Amino acid sequence: MPLRVAIQMDPIESVRIAGDSSFALMLSAQARGHRLWHYDVATLAWEDDRVTAWAREVSVQRVEGDHFRWLGERERIDLGRDIDVVLMRQDPPFHLGYISAALLLDRLRGETLVVNDPREVVNAPEKMFVLDYARFMPPTLIARELADIRDFHRRHGAVVVKPLHGNGGKAIFRIDADGTNLSALAEVFNQTWPEPHMVQPFLPEVAEGDKRIVLIDGAFAGAINRFPGEGEFRSNLAQGGHAEAAELTAREEEICAAMGPELKRRGLVFVGIDVIGGKWLTEINVTSPTGIVAIDAFNGTDSGARIWDAIEARHAAL
Repeated sequence: MPLRVAIQMDPIESVRIAGDSSFALMLSAQARGHRLWHYDVATLAWEDDRVTAWAREVSVQRVEGDHFRWLGERERIDLGRDIDVVLMRQDPPFHLGYISAALLLDRLRGETLVVNDPREVVNAPEKMFVLDYARFMPPTLIARELADIRDFHRRHGAVVVKPLHGNGGKAIFRIDADGTNLSALAEVFNQTWPEPHMVQPFLPEVAEGDKRIVLIDGAFAGAINRFPGEGEFRSNLAQGGHAEAAELTAREEEICAAMGPELKRRGLVFVGIDVIGGKWLTEINVTSPTGIVAIDAFNGTDSGARIWDAIEARHAAL
């Protein structure tokens, strides 16, 4: 049965279609006969127990510079009555605006399927949810007190400092073993973000790749190994890294098996986890995970179809 699908995402005009996972999901949905609407998260509203958004029906095609066409005028739609599935795909950062939108979408529970489950997205920010699997993580400190950060640095040498709710490899800093600029960086982080920060040892294994592993409804679906660009230690493709095909190590298989059932139980249908050096779990990405286009290009798979298989099965069970 064709579904009515609303995609909450950033402006479609700015999408880089060559590697964008949201666009790939739109293409896959359209190929199945599903109708698509696009809306901006800023237009979400609640009144009289109804959740609405200003949206436009759209069609998409993989043509650079001509990748979408509007099929109607902008109109206010009821996301419960007019839509069967909402894809929550706007980019982080994960802040109060993001959380507020997710909690509004949670009001659709039992009426419209939202993917990923918005309540569980709120409960599982990338660098906090991963703490449930600390046995697979490198040594990690979450703190904002300089004395704690200095003590961690003294014990581990060179460290990486990250915003707790950052995304896309932004504002990730390496502090060498001599500690130059550690105090200044902690000061800047404390002035910029009210939450604590994540500090981990710098892992030389990052030169061997930072693997993005995609799980669909809790099951392994594919992986790519991302390598830093020249002059960089960050492997994010958004920061100039490049990708290669990858298989799972025994340790990575163990990690996937450990978290898969919990991801499925939580309704986290599309998840991307990051593993460094084949053994160190660093993040569990649930807000707007990426990577399926590169994975499919290397492996000849169709992750979009697998995701829609899972979505359709969950919708049928509503």
